[in-house]
Amino acid sequence: MMLLKVKNLKKIYATRFGGQKIEALKNVNLEVENGEYVAIMGESGSGKTTLLNMLAALDKPTNGQIILNGRNIVDISDKDISAFRREHLGFVFQDFNLLDTFSLKDNIFLPLVLSKTNYKEMENRIVPIAKDLGISDLLEKYPYEVSGGQKQRCAIARALITKPELILADEPTGALDSKSTNDLLTLFNKINENGQTIIMVTHSTLAASHASRVLFIKDGEVFHQIYKGTKTNEEMYQSISDTLTLLATGGVRNE
Repeated sequence: MMLLKVKNLKKIYATRFGGQKIEALKNVNLEVENGEYVAIMGESGSGKTTLLNMLAALDKPTNGQIILNGRNIVDISDKDISAFRREHLGFVFQDFNLLDTFSLKDNIFLPLVLSKTNYKEMENRIVPIAKDLGISDLLEKYPYEVSGGQKQRCAIARALITKPELILADEPTGALDSKSTNDLLTLFNKINENGQTIIMVTHSTLAASHASRVLFIKDGEVFHQIYKGTKTNEEMYQSISDTLTLLATGGVRNE
């Protein structure tokens, strides 16, 4: 079933004094099925972060549609957009975005508190998630008392606890060491196998090799894509590396 459809998406930024316009996204079209795990890659300035911000409803496109589960999120009013994000989207960021004055449990609860969910329901939701992520014994600790990998697990729990239709991850392995990175990617695979749809923006070929599909953005457009299919992670890694080399030298074009 189609979960997300992006149609003719364009974003033009004006410079401070309006003298110059920068076309960050030209004509992006893509579809994501329910339960897919999609990675988005591209060089700095290619438009991938702009695209993620559009999908996250953090910015509005100049033209085009972003249809999530049949609803065009571009048309949602500024007054209602924050509530929409809390109820339908989960976010995992490179720098974790945790509040040091809150325990890990309270950080995880925060989107539910903002949605005025009752405490019993919050407790019921956190138990299985914390167990799956291996942080049950860390919930009373504060972010400054745990490792980067543990902080990222907390951030994932916060993203999952609202039961979002879509998880958006922005360079989720960027601040992690190699062991924590491997642990995180294993967790993402498990979460996806349980039916959660994930879209991840990353520079990491290793991270992208775990996805079921990789989209390559170049000059504000979806330029190419690779499906994992029956490839192993190692074979996917090599395919991504080869494609990045071809993109850098002007090769390949999405059909």
